[in-house]
Amino acid sequence: MSYVLTCPNCGPREVTDFGFGGEVTTRPSGHPSPRELNTYIYFRRNVAGPQREWWVHRSGCGAWFLAERDTRTNEVKWTALPEDAPGAATPDPVSSGEAR
Repeated sequence: MSYVLTCPNCGPREVTDFGFGGEVTTRPSGHPSPRELNTYIYFRRNVAGPQREWWVHRSGCGAWFLAERDTRTNEVKWTALPEDAPGAATPDPVSSGEAR
């Protein structure tokens, strides 16, 4: 199923122009145990409903941004650069290991 995603810099584009960076997660602080690190790297909530996600505009400006998308319908509620996103501060996708 294809849908439209809005880059905060370039505007609306087909989702095929973007790369999915994964769910927004919180990186363990300090020196995590192997179990905590394993959980952070491999386990995701994978909710059926609204989910906050990282995306990169790979066929455009190259910016990483956040989107809130309903995983059941692919309806995108909002997109924003990390510093402009609603809610709490979010980790950087590269330093948090979300970038692929």
